[in-house]
Amino acid sequence: MKKINFIFYFFIVFSVSLNGQTKPNALVEYRAGNYSGAEAICRSEIAENGQNIEAHVVLCWSLLKLGRFDEARAFGETALAMNPYDARLIEIMGEVSYYKGRNNAALKYFQEYISLAPEGQRIDVAYYYIGEIYIRLGRFRYADIALSTALHYLPGNALWHSRLAYARENSGELADAAAAYEKALALDPQLADARRGLDRIHTALGAR
Repeated sequence: MKKINFIFYFFIVFSVSLNGQTKPNALVEYRAGNYSGAEAICRSEIAENGQNIEAHVVLCWSLLKLGRFDEARAFGETALAMNPYDARLIEIMGEVSYYKGRNNAALKYFQEYISLAPEGQRIDVAYYYIGEIYIRLGRFRYADIALSTALHYLPGNALWHSRLAYARENSGELADAAAAYEKALALDPQLADARRGLDRIHTALGAR
């Protein structure tokens, strides 16, 4: 009798485990770069349970990657109404606002994210976007601070070094700009913007 019970228990556990393994996972698909697949899974999960915050978050991330910013904004706003202090949703709304050209709104969201999650998973990205917004606004020294902070968290990002150099170039810090362009090229020798920027710096310094 005990043997039969053990076999029955093993069968139930194995079946549950197998079902768990085969259930589609939106986050796994998102991390694999299958954004359309992640979107489909999230929409299905939200249809089953409209209060599923995790599905809303991954759906918004996927829509951002797909460049569908209006849809990401709609789902983000819906989720924020349910959970207004979810730092992930606030950061998502910052990105949506950034890509829609709503600079002041984007700054507000990113600053709120930093306040809520000073060591959050997207903290480097939040500072990067803040830096880009300040470049848009022509506030290059503020951009320098934000991009330098982003690079504190992710020092190996060649593009961010190039953008930091651009901010410094435009604030007149040519020597520091040259150093940042050189760092960008050391990380990625094919980065054309950094090469052009360094050439501009050399020309400017040579003309002095």
